Amino acid sequence: MIKKLGIVRLACMAVALMSAAFGTACFHRTYRAYDSYYNDYHKWNDREAEYYARWCHETNRDPGRDYRKLSPDEQEEYWKWRHQSSDQGRHHKK
Repeated sequence: MIKKLGIVRLACMAVALMSAAFGTACFHRTYRAYDSYYNDYHKWNDREAEYYARWCHETNRDPGRDYRKLSPDEQEEYWKWRHQSSDQGRHHKK
């Protein structure tokens, strides 16, 4: 009985550690953001996050605020700015 309890504890510990590892790995997951200005989707990744931080700085917004929590008007404002940015020709749409 004691040996079975040890195996169960070990299994629970392994599951907990694996869950923590997978949770950490998924922290920087990309997602698709809808651009209502151009009616398309864009992959939100580290590169897009850099542009978002720059837009926040230029427009005096909090860069810590998640893009998904912006109002639809603010999201549209971001995409207008984003399409007019200096990197417009190399913009990746997905």
